[in-house]
Amino acid sequence: MSKLISITAIASLSPLGNNSKGIWEHYLNDHHCFVEGMYGNQMAFAAVLDADSKLEVETLKQSDSKYRSLDNSVLYAMAAARQAVAQAGWKKGDDFGINIGSSRGATELFENHHQNYLKTGKAQTLASPTTTLGNISSWVAHDLQSQGPEISHSITCSTALHALLNGIAWLRAGMADKFLVGGSEAPLTPFTIAQMQAMKIYAKEDQEYPCRALDLEKKSNTMILGEGAAVCCLEMGRAANALAYIESIGYATELLAHGTSISAEADCFQKSMKMALQNTDPSKVDVIVMHAPGTKAGDLTEYKAVQKVFGENLPLLTTNKWKIGHTFGASGMLNIEMAVLMLQHQQFIGVPFAEAQTQVKSIKKVLVNAVGFGGNAVSVLLSL
Repeated sequence: MSKLISITAIASLSPLGNNSKGIWEHYLNDHHCFVEGMYGNQMAFAAVLDADSKLEVETLKQSDSKYRSLDNSVLYAMAAARQAVAQAGWKKGDDFGINIGSSRGATELFENHHQNYLKTGKAQTLASPTTTLGNISSWVAHDLQSQGPEISHSITCSTALHALLNGIAWLRAGMADKFLVGGSEAPLTPFTIAQMQAMKIYAKEDQEYPCRALDLEKKSNTMILGEGAAVCCLEMGRAANALAYIESIGYATELLAHGTSISAEADCFQKSMKMALQNTDPSKVDVIVMHAPGTKAGDLTEYKAVQKVFGENLPLLTTNKWKIGHTFGASGMLNIEMAVLMLQHQQFIGVPFAEAQTQVKSIKKVLVNAVGFGGNAVSVLLSL
């Protein structure tokens, strides 16, 4: 990357909360956020928004009659975006781009509209405009009264980091000076969870840590869904108010045996990490925030890719999915948030049941990974 990109703000709503102080405090403890509830006709674990975040979303929803017909995936993004632009000092009417994606978009609303259609044979007036994937960025732009391009996309579980890549591309091309990027997901519906269970990747056991992300010896898949949104503000160059800098990026895809597959040594991750590190000695990377979804194959293949790229001297390895679950399209930006917090506080946050790792030096560079169905891997190198 020819020029440094500054992250001048980052904000999220997740099971960890909606402010950086509270989120960091949650990361410092070893408690997970999973609760068991009834989804359709069966019980399942999930990580839901904390009470304060739910209240914030409901307040936003009731603040404008137009917002009452929107899906939670849109409302989550709007709430996080308000926080981020306020942190960055961006004002209403400012010229900045927006790229906030989602793996599934208006999941609950779409399912409700479809059920109503099956019952009545008619679609409601707002069924189409409120369930399109482009809803997210357009409504965020409406709420912020911003000027600039509005982009939404789905690249499954690497959606948020692809939004970040796209924002960087616009900045480097000189087509924008500022970009708001991220992902939002509200997937906690019976049908969505049933889909994950059908693939036999969802956690079944009620144990101390139901999601065993980064447990490389687990005998069963333990992925659990979570909900939330996370966005960050990008500005070109070394901004005075930068929280962290994006030094470089990497991305890759790989040939697939089937729609959910990933190669035995995650070729896509090897390529994306090598691209992100092409101007950096791998030994300078202090921490990797892994994608690590809690599945047997997903965790192990990514770990093997890390071994291939870094050799015997591995950085400290971590993930947040043991704690907040897999938030699909929002997960990559929640990984970025975790990385920024570790850089700011100079403290490594590990996985409580994983092999012990000891921080012996300051944290200067953190590599963040994400990948989705289709082998769409992204790696982002952050620094102070």
